[in-house]
Amino acid sequence: MSKRGENIYKRKDGRWEGRYIKDRTAAGKAVYGYVYARSYKETRLKLQNAVQMMRLPAAVQPAETKLVHFHTLAEEWFSHIRPLAKESTYRKYWNLWNSYICPELGEMRFVDITQDVLEDCCNALLTSGGQSGNGLSAKTVSDALSLIRNIFRYYAGRKFPIPCDTRAVMVKQTTKEMRIFSLNEQKVLCSYIRSDLNMRNVGVLLCLLTGIRVGEVCALRWEDISFPEKTMHIHQTMQRIQVDSLGRAGVYEEEGRLDGQKAESRTKIIVTTPKSKCSIRTIPIPEELFLILQAVRGSASGYFLTGSEKNWVEPRTMQNHFKKLLKCCEIEDANYHTLRHTFATRCVELGFDVKSLSEILGHASVNITMNRYVHPSMQLKQANMQRLSEMILVQK
Repeated sequence: MSKRGENIYKRKDGRWEGRYIKDRTAAGKAVYGYVYARSYKETRLKLQNAVQMMRLPAAVQPAETKLVHFHTLAEEWFSHIRPLAKESTYRKYWNLWNSYICPELGEMRFVDITQDVLEDCCNALLTSGGQSGNGLSAKTVSDALSLIRNIFRYYAGRKFPIPCDTRAVMVKQTTKEMRIFSLNEQKVLCSYIRSDLNMRNVGVLLCLLTGIRVGEVCALRWEDISFPEKTMHIHQTMQRIQVDSLGRAGVYEEEGRLDGQKAESRTKIIVTTPKSKCSIRTIPIPEELFLILQAVRGSASGYFLTGSEKNWVEPRTMQNHFKKLLKCCEIEDANYHTLRHTFATRCVELGFDVKSLSEILGHASVNITMNRYVHPSMQLKQANMQRLSEMILVQK
């Protein structure tokens, strides 16, 4: 029960929630901000801090500003982006904040977060971050730093005094060599799938021959495939996300859950739009693949991999199936995304128009396709070198 005038409540998940009016609409309706903590006392302090922040004049740094902790500003930022961000994106941000950034910087005063502090934080995460204490990947630390930049940028736009230029802090990332199936590996894999056309195997073949992602094939429905036009419309993706300890987003446990999911689960499967507008695309289906789809279609409806409206195959299950498939084929281990890398590489080797390939992969620009997914094989390099040699010899 809240004390009169305080707007602090005990939540069902055991945490305390404080609510305050941070703005009003043109019609005078209140727009609320929220703070959270594990105890009533801590929530009350956070609430007082948030209300105090609302009263600070813009473009001024009075003494009160120096008392504001980074976690207070971060929580306000999360409240701001919650209606604007996709559920999966918000979850990713919250995990980065809660797991890595808050333990390092959350209790620091915002004005004390200098460039040196941010560099020390990144180095600590690289060397000893994570549950094992063995350090995080450069990609994860770079994502955490990007989140910090977003929070700083948000307050800079509101003329809040910013302690440092976050753009000066960099995390060096090394490009890992992408695993690509050789032509022989690809032949063996396709041959094995043809001998056993169960739907999960067909799903793997679909990814290999069209470059779609694992989440996209899991969310694909039979009605997304146009048999008269021999095309496939990609407009959804499937993900498993966490639903606990999500700040105000505890309502996720009741919203958007697919049929059959348990309400008490700490994760859930969601089907949502792809990562960007460019990922919504229509892909022509090659003739040989089209004949296979016709053969396995029957009277199927619902999800492509199950033919059911209520049952689905989630990405983690497809990834595990793919691993078993590689073992059966005696092919060296690879992750599921190797199918996408291989598709792009084979297309380039065959002289595929790169602009068309970029659109089929769902990229915003040709540069992303070339830099991230196109990896010329040694055979292609040898062929190009041979053409150069022949040109020089002919000139002589």
